[in-house]
Amino acid sequence: MENEDFVAGNQTDKYGTRNPIARAMMNGFMGAATSLVSREGISTILEVGCGEGELAQPILGATAADTYLGTDLSSRIIEEASTRNPDLQFEVQNAETLPYPDASFDLVVACEVLEHVENPEAVLSELNRLSAKWILVSVPREPLWRVLNMARGAYWGDLGNTPGHIQHWGKRSFIELVSRHLTVKEVRSPIPWTMLLCQPRS
Repeated sequence: MENEDFVAGNQTDKYGTRNPIARAMMNGFMGAATSLVSREGISTILEVGCGEGELAQPILGATAADTYLGTDLSSRIIEEASTRNPDLQFEVQNAETLPYPDASFDLVVACEVLEHVENPEAVLSELNRLSAKWILVSVPREPLWRVLNMARGAYWGDLGNTPGHIQHWGKRSFIELVSRHLTVKEVRSPIPWTMLLCQPRS
């Protein structure tokens, strides 16, 4: 079900920030993501929880894929993603129940998604089902994420927790969670995230 009241995370534009420290962290995030997905044989990409489509072009450029589909829960966000990327396809979908055939995408991406969902295990199961080759996932790394938020004066009332973050993992606990559903092949730790490149399990 579509949810227009869903809080999508940071209330600031982290991708377009001019703060030099935040910009350096986002460059680290983008560099890790594009490096991990730079694999031969990726022609179809599904991005689950695509937000405003900020990752679409970098991931396409890193993979040379010719097909990209982005999904998100909010029609307002999908409209914005479509405006920013008019040549790409976007759909309103629930990450726990995606209406696509098994193994229909070479690469499935869910970056900055699992911390927002009620049932991350159900989403991981869907990522596993839909991927034919590769899966890229990332989440904020606790408690570092909260410390950095508070250091910049954000979300003090919530002890640094970003609005909409209902799941919280450290690096080890996130790897343990993902390993129950996917085969983890590479781990990166761009500050302040944990990012995993995985392969599906049959």
